[in-house]
Amino acid sequence: MTTDATGADVTEQALASLRATADPRLRELLTGLVRHLHDFARETRLTQEEWERAVAFLTATGQACTDTRQEFILLSDVLGLSMLVETVNGDRAPGATESTVLGPFHMTESPVRRLGDDIDLVGGGETCVVSGRVLARDGTPLSGAVIDVWQADDKGYYDVQQPGVQPAGNGRGLFTADAEGSFWFRTCVPAAYPIPTDGPVGGLLRATGRHPYRPAHIHFIATAEGYTPVTTHIFVAGGEYLDSDAVFAVKRSLVHDFAETDDPSLAGKFGVPNPFRLARFDLVLERAV
Repeated sequence: MTTDATGADVTEQALASLRATADPRLRELLTGLVRHLHDFARETRLTQEEWERAVAFLTATGQACTDTRQEFILLSDVLGLSMLVETVNGDRAPGATESTVLGPFHMTESPVRRLGDDIDLVGGGETCVVSGRVLARDGTPLSGAVIDVWQADDKGYYDVQQPGVQPAGNGRGLFTADAEGSFWFRTCVPAAYPIPTDGPVGGLLRATGRHPYRPAHIHFIATAEGYTPVTTHIFVAGGEYLDSDAVFAVKRSLVHDFAETDDPSLAGKFGVPNPFRLARFDLVLERAV
């Protein structure tokens, strides 16, 4: 019998076409996606012209991706989807460090550095020391934990955004915690910055009257054998855009003081000019199940 491609029948036919999908999770995801997309089209009475514009937008988003830029992650971020997925999957035990979005600039491997190294290879910004420990929830230090760090410079740019200005690896470092789980490094205080607006996502922000700014922050990924990794940030307390992050990623527990510190002996210990900024941040991991 010939099928009848009316609205309701099309949805049922599309869903039926997925029933032979061998992977049950893939079948569940695709079935839900088709059902919600079809409901969306019916609810909004999506026009042919609007759908063609949407396809063109998604095509342009893919074409904007390069080895050092991920426009689709940026799109997911500004729609709040990245943070939603992180929240759905980031149910941490009490006391464990909260997670937040990876962001679109973790595009290159961070160079291996020694504890205390300066990741600000350009200079010119306000000197800062970041120190902390990687711990289990019971306070046990996680010796040998690996901490991947990346950040924008004092003008709000990542190295991959300015290949002719910043050296590769600027603002990045891969550190190994010592026997006490401790880590520390020197850097500059990062600046708030706009996410890239020269592509399709920027056009979407302009069309919706939204600003593109993220509050100042430093990214971390902490890993230790036998523990669940955490992807997180620390945000600079008192900075702009903490209440209106373009990617909805601020959590109160991740806002930390970058305290103005006037202590010549401490400055000498860290090998930085006095005064300087000091941020202390412990990364607490939960044991893997």
